[in-house]
Formats: sequence, structure tokens, C-alpha cells
Amino acid sequence: MKKHLALPALFIAMPVFAQPAPPQKGFSGEVSLNAGIISSTSNFNVDGNRTISSLENKADSESEGLIAPLGNIAYTFGDGLNQQIYFGTTREDIAVGTLAVQLGYKYSLSSGTVVDVSFLPTVISGETWQNPYQLNTPRKETDVSGNAYRLQLNSISGSGFSLDLAFATTDVEDDLTAGTDLARDADSYYTKGSYRFTVSPTSFVSPSVVYIQHDADGSASSFDAYGAEVSWFNILDRHRLVLTAGFTRRDYDSASTLFNRTRSDDEFSLFAAYEYPQFMGWKDWSFISFAGYGDTQSNLTFYDESSYLLAVGLNYKF
Repeated sequence: MKKHLALPALFIAMPVFAQPAPPQKGFSGEVSLNAGIISSTSNFNVDGNRTISSLENKADSESEGLIAPLGNIAYTFGDGLNQQIYFGTTREDIAVGTLAVQLGYKYSLSSGTVVDVSFLPTVISGETWQNPYQLNTPRKETDVSGNAYRLQLNSISGSGFSLDLAFATTDVEDDLTAGTDLARDADSYYTKGSYRFTVSPTSFVSPSVVYIQHDADGSASSFDAYGAEVSWFNILDRHRLVLTAGFTRRDYDSASTLFNRTRSDDEFSLFAAYEYPQFMGWKDWSFISFAGYGDTQSNLTFYDESSYLLAVGLNYKF
């Protein structure tokens, strides 16, 4: 489940994808502190203008600094240390630009498949406008809540193929578009299939395809999305780098009475994550940095969005 790049907090820790360390019994985890800048341009951003005069204008850009501590903790157990309970943001997700705090359970099968089920209590949460389309009077904020449930099948039968499935609910409190074709309460279904190709002992490429079905109460807010991503992972000495590019097309179900046109969006994203372990000779510390950019171009100017972030930090593993 992927969040937009305009997020208040991020945790970054690169996966040791070349030669994974063997699992250790008991508790393990890591914590990081990140500082940087984040910027968002969106007519749904509650930090933007409260009052708008036209539905034909793009939003103004809003930027702010961020200082974000976050982390994860896990408990490994079972015969052959094949089971794990964890809470936090996983290395694998953040390496490709996905922020998802989750409570989960992993089980490694003898076939090589790793079954991972998790609950994501905050990935949907946030704030938006009660009526984002309101003109010439100040718009009021409201809360967005919801839960997501995720099933991952990684390294299926010991292969490079993985499958990521999720279901999420979205509830917009006091939604003034409720009862219209733009009503936003929704159920979403997410499917992602990926395959890892080994380039060298310290490098691999992982392309993936994504499908999202978003069933909102309003037909003009419902869509089907089709996307593709590719990630390149590389280790050079102690330098670890992941680069990810993605493209998504969203086709909406119907035209709204407000715009009289059926909406369609093209979204492009780039993300880079870097880690330098044993920073300053400190055994369990890493220097980390990341940068991301996202841009959505819609056939309806009101829905054009863009965002970027730049951050650096230190990560401690225990």
C-alpha cells in the first residue's frame, strides 16, 4: 500500500538484499531520526488555501521542514526461526518509497515461500476538506480514517516471484460530497506482482505490475488503476542504493455533474534511497538519505498534484 510522497514522517533503512543476515532468536529492530524538507501541491492539501475561487486552477505549493523519528521492532521464534511478529515500517517497503506502519506476522514455509499477513491501522488516516470543491468561502477540515489488511507471498516456492494483496476501507468524516456522484467513502482492492532478476551477487532488478480497484460511494470518485514499477538494488562496498520509478493510469467510472467530464489521471513517481553502514566507524549505525518526486497530471486541472521530499538521517540497529 503506497502513500503519497507528501507525508509528515518517514523511516528509512535499506534491505540487506545481497547476503541477508541469518535470523536471530528473540527481539530485534531499529530506529532512525530523519530531517529534511517536504513539499506538496494539491487542492486537497489542508495546509493550502482555505478559499478558492475556481475549479480550473492548480493549487499553490506548500513546503515545510520535517524531523521524524520512527522505527520497527520484531520478535523471531519457532523451529528454525521461521516465524516472526513485527510492528513498524519494514525495510523492504521504505526502500522503494512506501510508508506503511503495520502490525504483522511472517511464516517461512519449507518450500521457500514467506507468508506475511499484516494490519495497517494508520495508512489511510489523514485530513482533507469537508467539501474540496467549495468556492469563494473558507473550506473546513475533516478527518479521513480507515484500515488496511495485507497479505504478501514472498519468494514463492523459492523463486524470485512475489505477490502483494491488500484491502482497505476509507471513511471521510462529515463528507459534504456524500450523497453525490463525488462521495468519497470507499473500499479499495490492491494487487501487485513482482519478479526479482539477479544481475550480479550484489545487484538485482525487480519489475512489477499493479492493479487497484477503488469502489467509492460516488461513481465519479470510483476508478480502476493500472501501473508498473521497476526497482534497481545495488551494493558497492559499503554503499547501498535503491532506485525506483513508477507509472500509474487511473480511469474513473463516470463523469461528475460538477465537471461534466469523466476524470482520468496519469501519475509518475521517482524514489531514491541510500545507506552507508558503520557510519563514522560506529558498528550499528548507518547514514541514510532519500529523495522522492511524484507528479499527477489529470484531464481535469483541479486534480493536478505534485510532491517531493529530501531527507537525511541516522539509523541505529539493535
